[in-house]
Amino acid sequence: MKELLDKIDRLQQEISQNRPLEEPMLSQLKAYYRIGLTFSSNALEGNSLTETETKVVLEDGLTIGGKPLRDHLEALGHSQAFDLMFSLIKQKCFTEQDVLALHRMFYHQIDDSQAGGYRRQRVFISGSQYPVPDWPDISKLMEEWLQQLSEQRKKLHPVEFAAQVHKRFVFIHPFIDGNGRVARLLTNLVLLQAGYLIVIIPPVTRTEYINSLEKAHTDDSDFRRFIAERVLETQRDYLRLLGK
Repeated sequence: MKELLDKIDRLQQEISQNRPLEEPMLSQLKAYYRIGLTFSSNALEGNSLTETETKVVLEDGLTIGGKPLRDHLEALGHSQAFDLMFSLIKQKCFTEQDVLALHRMFYHQIDDSQAGGYRRQRVFISGSQYPVPDWPDISKLMEEWLQQLSEQRKKLHPVEFAAQVHKRFVFIHPFIDGNGRVARLLTNLVLLQAGYLIVIIPPVTRTEYINSLEKAHTDDSDFRRFIAERVLETQRDYLRLLGK
């Protein structure tokens, strides 16, 4: 893992040397990552929109014939949550209200009664042998987790901190739906707050992603490596976009 983090640090230095970017490149990159993250994060959860279709929905405001309404609403909601994530970068931290707001932004068009509020019923994760906490425990677990974040942020490499944020959030599983989407937004938020790039988990890696996260209940080394590899690939992709 150290060798992988060293590679990330070297590329991060190269990326930092090419900052700050000027318009219109900055806006183009934000649009590029908005579409990429919205498509990939939704696709990991079964959304049927392709990346091109996601672009059409977000940029042209059109609907895709034959595709479910919910898939369109997930794309629009995630795009709005993406904007909120960006607005939180300068805070260098996030609060419980930020987490709830991210979920509200993503989910309000799908089910406004559940958007931005912790679930009030038991849920089961198909394919997992580990139960999620019962709903009466969620508020306390979230409070304890959020209190631990500042110390973890100081002690861990930013990439490893991002992996821990993701892992712990999905293990608490505070919402009725949309936990994976919010987890990936929070992962990217803490990376952006530390000066790193947006990380995209391609749908083709879904099996590896889920298996490493399942294994992380007892040993999170594979999951930490998985996230680090995605960071490294994003850095290489970014430098390619800049022609480096």
